[in-house]
Amino acid sequence: MKTLLTVLTLILSFSVQAKTLQNVLKQHASPYLAMHGNDPVAWQEWNKETVNRAKKEGKLIYVSSGYFSCHWCHVMQRETYQNKHIAKILNTYFIPVKVDREINSALDSRLIDFVERTQGQAGWPLNVFITPDGYPLVGMTYVPTKNFKEILNTLKVKWKEEKSLLENIAKQATNELSTAVIESSDKIQAGLGKEYIQRFLSYANTMTDTMSGGFGQQNKFPLVPQLMVMLNTYENKPEKELKQFLLLTLNKMATQGLNDHLGGGFFRYAVDPLWQIPHFEKMLYDNALLASLYVDAARIFNNEKFRQVAKNTLNFMLDVFRSQQGAYIASLSAIDNKGVEGGYYLWQYNELEAILNKDELKLVELIWQLEGPIDLEGGHHLVEIMSVVDAAEMLKMSSANAKKYFTSAKKKMLNVRNKRNVPRDDKLLAAWNGLALSAYAKAAKQFNNERYAKAAKDIKNYIYHSLWINKKLVRAVKGNKVLGEGGLEDYAYVAQALSDWLEYSNNEQDENWLNVLVEQAWKRFYGKQGWLLAENSLLKYGEGEVIIADGVLPSPSALLINLSLKISEKNSNVRLKKKALKALNVGHIEVVSQPFTYASHVLVLFEYQKNH
Repeated sequence: MKTLLTVLTLILSFSVQAKTLQNVLKQHASPYLAMHGNDPVAWQEWNKETVNRAKKEGKLIYVSSGYFSCHWCHVMQRETYQNKHIAKILNTYFIPVKVDREINSALDSRLIDFVERTQGQAGWPLNVFITPDGYPLVGMTYVPTKNFKEILNTLKVKWKEEKSLLENIAKQATNELSTAVIESSDKIQAGLGKEYIQRFLSYANTMTDTMSGGFGQQNKFPLVPQLMVMLNTYENKPEKELKQFLLLTLNKMATQGLNDHLGGGFFRYAVDPLWQIPHFEKMLYDNALLASLYVDAARIFNNEKFRQVAKNTLNFMLDVFRSQQGAYIASLSAIDNKGVEGGYYLWQYNELEAILNKDELKLVELIWQLEGPIDLEGGHHLVEIMSVVDAAEMLKMSSANAKKYFTSAKKKMLNVRNKRNVPRDDKLLAAWNGLALSAYAKAAKQFNNERYAKAAKDIKNYIYHSLWINKKLVRAVKGNKVLGEGGLEDYAYVAQALSDWLEYSNNEQDENWLNVLVEQAWKRFYGKQGWLLAENSLLKYGEGEVIIADGVLPSPSALLINLSLKISEKNSNVRLKKKALKALNVGHIEVVSQPFTYASHVLVLFEYQKNH
C-alpha cells in the first residue's frame, strides 16, 4: 500500500510538473519575443494551444503586445516582467501571452480598438486580460509595477469569486462595441464624396496647429494618411489656407526633431507640440510613408527642399534598412545598446569639441543650437534652428565656406556615430515592404532615378520569391523562418505597391500577380460580416468590420476598394466593380461622425465620384 501511494505521488508530481508553464520565447525568430525569452514570466505565444490551455485550466489570458523598438515596452519589461513576484502571480493565476504586434497585427489592431473604446486611448505596450472564450475583459497600456500588482491581485480574486459575472461583462462589452453589418447597394448617392471631403476638411481644421503644423497640441504624429488626403484635395482644388498648413507641417517635420539631420530618416513621433523631441525608434512604415508623402509634395508644390527630404529618406532606407536579400528590415530601436533612449543620436558638447575644428563647431552650434542646457539625459538632439546661409551671415562667413564646413562637420559626426550601436529588428514584413516598394516606385518614376528603380524591383522580387508561398502571402520572414500568415494589410499594401510599380515598369507578369492578389484579398478577408483583418482569429472581439479606419497606416480596405475599382474599369470586370462599390457604400454613420478617422475611405469615394 505504501509503495502504491508513493507511485501515485510520483505520478501526480510529474503530472503537475508537466503542466507547469515555461517561457517558450527564448531564441524566438522575432527579436521582440526573443528579448523576453529570459523573463521569469512564463510567456506563451498566441495560438490555439494556448487558448485551449486557458479553457482547460479556467484562467484569464493576459496578452501583452508590443514591438522591438518601443521605449515603454523596454521600461515595462525591466520594471515589471523581470520582477519575480509579479512573474509568480502571472504564472500561477493567468496564462501570460507575449505578442509581437508587427507579426500579429490583426490581433493587436483589435485589442487597440478595444482599449481605445474602453479607456479613451491606447498605445504600446498594450496589455489586455481576455476570457478563455476569447472576449476581452479589461485593457491598459504602461502601468507602474505597484499598480500592475494591485490589478493582478484584484482580478485574481474577482475571477475566482465572480467568474460568471466577469464572463458576461466581457461578452456584453464585445456585443455592444461590435459594428453591425450593413447591407449595401452599388448605387452611391450623388455628391456624397464631395460632401464627405468637406466634412473631413472641416473636422481637420478643428485639429490643425496653425503655429507649429501637424494635428493637436500635445504629442505630434505625422498622420500621413490624413496629410495625403489633404495634399490630394489641394491638388484638385488649391486653397491658400490649406496650402499654408501643408507647407508649414511639411517644413516642421523636415527641419525639427522628427527628422534625423545626420543620417536621414524620420523617428516615429514627437513627444511635444513643437516637434522638438522624438521617441527615437525608426520604423520602416513611417519612413516609407513619409518618403511617398514628400515625393508627392515635391511634385505638387514644385518644391526642391521637399524633393531633397524625399531623397534623403529613401537613401537612408537604402543605406540602413536594406537587407542582403533586397527587402527592408522592420525598425531600429529607440534604446541604444547601453540602455539609453536616443543614445545613438545624441551628442555631448565635449564630443563635438574633440572631432570638429573651430569653424565647424561655431557653425553647427548656431544651426542646431547646441549651446546652453542639454536637451536630454544622453545629450543634445539635433534640431534645425537656422539655415546654413543665415548662420554664415551671423558668423560673417561666406556661404560657400559655410556649406563646406557644414558638410565636413556632418561627415565627421556621422563617422563617429556609425561606430555606436543601435539594436535592429531585422525581420522582413510583407506589408511594410509593400509600402517601401510604393515609395521607391513613385520616386523612380518622378525623379527618373535608376537606383530607386532597382530598389523597387529588388523588393518586388523578394516579396514574390520569399513571401508569396503556395499562392499565399506570409506575414514576415526572419532568416529562413516564416512568421505568421499574411493578413488584409499585407495583401492590400503589396497590391498597391505592385500597382505603383506598374506605373513605372508596365510588366505583364506583375500585372497578373496584382490581379491574383486583389482577388485573393476579397476572397480571404471580406464576407457577410464585413472585413476581416486576419483569416483565423481566436479573438471574439471585432470578428468583422463594415469599414476600417486609418491608423498610422492607411486603411487597407480603402486601398483595396480603390485598386479594385481601377482594375475593374481596365478589365471591364463588372463583378469586381459591384463588389468594390458595395464595400465603399457603407459606414456612412461612422464617416459623418468621424471623417478624419476614415480619411482614406472618404478620398476613394470622392475620387470615384469625381471621375464618374
